[in-house]
Amino acid sequence: MPTFYNLKALIKGIRACKTVADERALIQQESAAIRASFREEDSFQRHHNVAKLLYIHMLGSPAHFGQIECLKLVASPLFTDKRLGYLGIMLLLDENQEVLTLVTNSLKNDMNHSNMYAVGLALCTFANIASEEMSRDLANEIEKLLGSSNTYIRKKAPLCALRVIKKVPDIADHFVGKAKNLLTDRNHGVLLTAITLVTEMCSIDEAYLNEFRSAVPLLVRNLKSLVTTGYSPEHDVSGITDPFLQVKILRLMRILGKGDEQASEAMNDILAQVATNTDGSKNVGNSILYETVLTVLEIEADTGLRVMAINILGKFLSNRDNNIRYVALNTLNKVVTMDTNAVQRHRNTILDCLRDGDISIRRRALELSYALINEQNVRILVRELLAFLEVADDEFKLGLTTQISLAAERFAPNKRWHIDTVLRVLKLAGNFVREEVLSAFIRLVAHTPELQAYTASKLYLALKADISQESLTLAATWILGEYADILMEGGIVEDDKTTPVRDSEIIDLLLSCMDSPYSNYLIRQFVLASLTKASARSTTSQSEQDRVAEVLAKFTTSPELELQQRAVEFASLFTLGDMRAGVLEQMPAPELKATVMGVVSEKKPVGSTKAQDVDLLGDDTSTPTAPASTQPAQNAQSNQDLLAEIFGSSSADTSSPPVPQPQKSSVDDILGLFGSSSISATPATVPQTPSVPMSYPATPATAVPATLTQAIPVTPATPSAPRLTAYSAYDKNGLKVTLTPQTSAAKPGIVMILARFQASGGSAIDGISFQAAVPKSQQLQMLPMSNPSVNPGATETQQMRVVAPVGSNVRLRLRIGYTVNGETHQEQVDFAGFPPGLTGGNS
Repeated sequence: MPTFYNLKALIKGIRACKTVADERALIQQESAAIRASFREEDSFQRHHNVAKLLYIHMLGSPAHFGQIECLKLVASPLFTDKRLGYLGIMLLLDENQEVLTLVTNSLKNDMNHSNMYAVGLALCTFANIASEEMSRDLANEIEKLLGSSNTYIRKKAPLCALRVIKKVPDIADHFVGKAKNLLTDRNHGVLLTAITLVTEMCSIDEAYLNEFRSAVPLLVRNLKSLVTTGYSPEHDVSGITDPFLQVKILRLMRILGKGDEQASEAMNDILAQVATNTDGSKNVGNSILYETVLTVLEIEADTGLRVMAINILGKFLSNRDNNIRYVALNTLNKVVTMDTNAVQRHRNTILDCLRDGDISIRRRALELSYALINEQNVRILVRELLAFLEVADDEFKLGLTTQISLAAERFAPNKRWHIDTVLRVLKLAGNFVREEVLSAFIRLVAHTPELQAYTASKLYLALKADISQESLTLAATWILGEYADILMEGGIVEDDKTTPVRDSEIIDLLLSCMDSPYSNYLIRQFVLASLTKASARSTTSQSEQDRVAEVLAKFTTSPELELQQRAVEFASLFTLGDMRAGVLEQMPAPELKATVMGVVSEKKPVGSTKAQDVDLLGDDTSTPTAPASTQPAQNAQSNQDLLAEIFGSSSADTSSPPVPQPQKSSVDDILGLFGSSSISATPATVPQTPSVPMSYPATPATAVPATLTQAIPVTPATPSAPRLTAYSAYDKNGLKVTLTPQTSAAKPGIVMILARFQASGGSAIDGISFQAAVPKSQQLQMLPMSNPSVNPGATETQQMRVVAPVGSNVRLRLRIGYTVNGETHQEQVDFAGFPPGLTGGNS
């Protein structure tokens, strides 16, 4: 016999336990007693035993052995037994257990029970645990109960129908007619569950949208009665009549009105009425207003209604409740592109949120601020963002500096303001500036000769005041080395006063950066190059030139290999006499490009593009691949979009990593003074695919910052054998593509591939787009195709170069698009037909 007679006694016993061990022992003892009682088939004690077992289950102890006893209670004619039995089934069973099949018959019987509360128990259990098989078996019973005359049953049946269509969507059409009828019900509970059912049906299959759009006037009438009705104690919540039903109606209207002007037109008036009449002083009213705003923004609403919705969100921003403000900022972030002018009216309130104590609100306000920047307000917003940058947490600074620089680049009213803005960013958060931003700033200065003296002067003063900001130090050393003569001729301009500066002061400042505790390997490389440049200017005295030569001599034995190499190469320039000045003259201004960020830390970028590295062939390797495009430069972006589509990437951009570089010469290193990699000269007629260092996200090939790019020469391979084998890669629709590999024993791992395009049919092939990708362990470059159109009898070619680990097999994934006889074709081919051993090694 169980130790405790009933549930109340068991709870007292468990609470009396002083330790967890005592409680566990007591539960084990009582579980054993309950199990023994079940074996005795004591129907009188069964009710108490199951109740105690459910409590034990709630405490986390095993109670699965009571499942069959719950089924026995359900079969009892007593309502109290049924209630406990169904509760046990819902707690101890789930839809994946075989025992559940035994419940189906009991549910069917109780759904036809004369007692409505017994029917309610069956419906409640079904809605919680019904499996797909059970849903099919009892769908007819549920459909019948949807038309019940009893309100209590009628409000529970739609939730069971909801379970059925989730488990078996293909029989949802059985409930369409009954669901329409339920929307006319006057009972709030029935309406609530019916609208929930209809909303789910419209979400599962758009075919039902047209079925229920005819019910829009009915929904409008129901919502209007809720809004205009007086005090109803039965449904009142904080002075608002049935807010739960109002929210459900608004959500369904949002689904039905999306993309349908006629349905949206019918909703406009009532939505305006709800937005105007709902009291927003309490959370209940705010929830309805929020749903109204979402509905207005989703449907084809009038412009005035959209402005009203955005104004409601603006009011939310001044609410003291942080949750409401967060919701408003989040929603405004989504709709700012829809109606920017309406959001702009709340700019001051949004900027006030930047000073909020809640970090999540500051983050959302920051994202929204980025999206609001345009030509008219760039000065005001950037000023506010710079003020925020001074006090911002470190986690915000990288995104802030990036977005401010991008905004200045896109919307700057003049170049002086642009330079001042970036200088301010470098002073405030120089340790949180991306290299792309730094290189864009240097390009800007190089292209603005009228402001070079001004910029050099400002950077000289800034660096003198603070050498702890890395990006500020890098920018200043680059500018001071490049334009030292301009600075000495123009002097330092400070507070409208011009102070002359001597060459020794510039050299002293650069050397102080070298010896600074904030100095790192990159700063030291920049300083060495800057000193060498400054020493070659005509304004630099012979004594300072000798001083620089001594510094370079000291670093020729530096343990840092990069510094040592630079010092040796720079020192050798001092032996060239007059040629040194020519080699070290001012660099020509690099090509101006839009700064494109791989990934920005905030979600609302200003003029930036998200990108992501992609494993094109799905290989689990660590080196990115190089998809290459044969289209002209203006089509490069669209080609990369296509590649992203081929290989299932959400990114629009892919890029190739640098391939092994040839031995550096002195001139190579001079040409790349201010980067850690040399830039190889390539023929001007051959467009190269730039590559980005592995530490930066991939960016489009047409928009890589100049300081990050490396041009990789593609030179025709010297044939190593007199006979070359062509392998067929594609032969369809009159187009034949063959690939001919060439290798050299002197360069294992490098394979030159010549692709030949022939029109095998009698028709010309036009608009050929040939794209390729290799596994991540390999690298690929492609030259342009000789002609994108192939005439019958003619052969067009395209050269590819693959760099692969020695001994590996060369595999290609090709995407070929072309037009023949006015019909466009696009094919994707995996090619692995090359023989093993092309890359050298033993394979």
